[in-house]
Amino acid sequence: MTWIETTSLTFSARHEEDDRSYAEELIDRLEDLSLRLEERFEIVPSGVTVIIHPSPAWLTMAHPFLPAVRWSAAPAGRRYLAGWPMATEVHVLGESAMVRRAAGEASLEALRGTAERLYTQIVVAVNNGAIPPPWTPGRFLRYLNWAWLVEGAGQHFARQVDLYRAAVIRRLREGSRPAFPPGRRDAILLGGTIFDLLEDYRGGGACELLVARLRKDGPEANLEAAFDLPMRDIEPLWRQYLRDLVRPDTGPVATPRD
Repeated sequence: MTWIETTSLTFSARHEEDDRSYAEELIDRLEDLSLRLEERFEIVPSGVTVIIHPSPAWLTMAHPFLPAVRWSAAPAGRRYLAGWPMATEVHVLGESAMVRRAAGEASLEALRGTAERLYTQIVVAVNNGAIPPPWTPGRFLRYLNWAWLVEGAGQHFARQVDLYRAAVIRRLREGSRPAFPPGRRDAILLGGTIFDLLEDYRGGGACELLVARLRKDGPEANLEAAFDLPMRDIEPLWRQYLRDLVRPDTGPVATPRD
């Protein structure tokens, strides 16, 4: 396969000729995202390369962890695991493969935003050294235990949570009652809802606090510190948020503390 390189001020992309316009649009979107993330994080890395793979087989060969993560995800969320972040690289599917995988307009837009979501995960990892990438067996196990935080942060800070609404509704209507916080099976779909609820409830800065470090006491300690509430009060807020999300023509609303 012959690779072509497309560059911008702070990003580059390697891709086939057929994905040239897709690559140009993608790195333009990443430039805009990096500027937004500079307002929320101390460190926002540049020099990241996006590698656009023409097929799922190419992507899988590059990243053997990805099939395991996809297999462990809920069926409604598996299609959205269409890439993988490395310390200085983001690997994603090409545009044609994204179109074939999509289940509708919002689904396609969510898939097309994979590089932005994964780049955001890199930013979060740079600012919290306990979160991958880079990947080691230990960090991969940590990702599985904290997948809701890693995936949710990527969606929230890249402003993509709304794009997953239809898939979230499908998951809630077809599956069993989700755990709180969501397990790795639901991380790609429900992780972002925690962040959006938190921002609605506590306002600016709370989501950054949630991802600032992984507390030794586990996810409950992170959530209680960010929400400034005990877990017994956070979970009902979240479940009401999900119920509001499923209702037609309504949006979830969190009631902040006085």
